[in-house]
Amino acid sequence: MTRPAHLMESTIPARPEQAGHGVGTSLSKSFFRTARKMLPDGLLLRLLHLRRVGRWPNVTQPATFNEIILHRCLFPDPRWTTLTDKLLVRDYVKSKIGDAHLIPLIATPDVFTQDVFDALPNAFVTKANHGCGFVKVIWNKTETSFQELKRLADEWLATDFYRATRERHYQGIERRVYFEQLLSDGNGRVPADLKLNIFGHGPNGALVYTGVITDRFGAPRHDFYDPQWNRLDIVLGHYACSAQAAPRLPNWDKVVDIATRLADGLGYVRVDLYVVGDAVYFGELTFTPGAGLTKITPAHYDLEWGRLIRQMHGGA
Repeated sequence: MTRPAHLMESTIPARPEQAGHGVGTSLSKSFFRTARKMLPDGLLLRLLHLRRVGRWPNVTQPATFNEIILHRCLFPDPRWTTLTDKLLVRDYVKSKIGDAHLIPLIATPDVFTQDVFDALPNAFVTKANHGCGFVKVIWNKTETSFQELKRLADEWLATDFYRATRERHYQGIERRVYFEQLLSDGNGRVPADLKLNIFGHGPNGALVYTGVITDRFGAPRHDFYDPQWNRLDIVLGHYACSAQAAPRLPNWDKVVDIATRLADGLGYVRVDLYVVGDAVYFGELTFTPGAGLTKITPAHYDLEWGRLIRQMHGGA
């Protein structure tokens, strides 16, 4: 998706059926709009998985990565609600790795008012805490307005993210809008998203498969790397891959150490981080990536990653 440079990313997370194709392509969008209102969580997720991933999932005895994630959506760990809340998780991060790795907060207002807007700096990021995709990057405040951001904030706060994705641990999050310091890579862009899938520890160290999203708000590319930073031939959903592999970060060992410390005791989890120079910043913890509805090509990685979770953690 393309946005003006000063206002970037969609206002509402894309619904699962709005991207990708599979066996269920004959099921129309209108059907899913109706089904979303009427079908129970388990049946709706199975139908969406069929449509997007291309097969009917086994949620009772999940084997693939996506099946395990579907199971997690329906049977979440009680801890995930707090750890998924993008504001409450900051206390957890501070206790694990210290507050130096937290993106500085500018404001967490109970109500977003004109006075709050007037006090914001020229550049900042607007977010909501209760789901994915609630992000607006503001490079120049003079090119937006309080009314525009207020409409967006109200739209976010009116969105029940659980109803969009059926990830049940999002139900208990108290919805808030907040403002963060804008991180920059020094070239007028936000830094790459590092999405570290932490499966556990093997004989050669941490089992980390890392997704790297570059140019997120322009022409995004998504590349995957194995624990030794070899690029993999994975295509995730609709993302294109880069023309060439990225070099391993000079402080990669520090990045992995931070991610594994955050993941300790949580089983499989995806830890999202940003790197600016030598500084490493926390993004979020994700326990149900893609709600179990993202096609992974080649499919054997779906099986392999499911096997790793079962092997390391004894199930979902």
